[in-house]
Amino acid sequence: MDRNNNRDPVYLQIIRYFKEKIAIGELQPGEEVPSRRELAHRMKVNPNTVQRAYKEMEQQGLIYTERNHPSKITTDINALGKVRDELIVEAVDNFVLSVRSINVPVEELLELVRAKYIVQDDEEVKA
Repeated sequence: MDRNNNRDPVYLQIIRYFKEKIAIGELQPGEEVPSRRELAHRMKVNPNTVQRAYKEMEQQGLIYTERNHPSKITTDINALGKVRDELIVEAVDNFVLSVRSINVPVEELLELVRAKYIVQDDEEVKA
């Protein structure tokens, strides 16, 4: 997780990291997540920060913890489906906010996005 360019609080960055891993399928439903201490050690952050992130993720229904067992990714398909949608909407909102002041016509903007998206896909395939 790259925290160098992000102004969000660390606990929100941790939550976003988990959401991104869920959205791309790197974290599967029912999969154990690292303990709070282990993740804090790996990320070099205070364990209370990780605890706050895990508590928030539990409230959002992304992870669950059964008594005396490690926390796991939810198996609730609805909750997991919402993660991807949430990330897409957030990205689009940020994009629209950043380009709206330039007054680019929507059709031109869509074409630019389509072209850039295809170019990046091609570059990733070659890498």
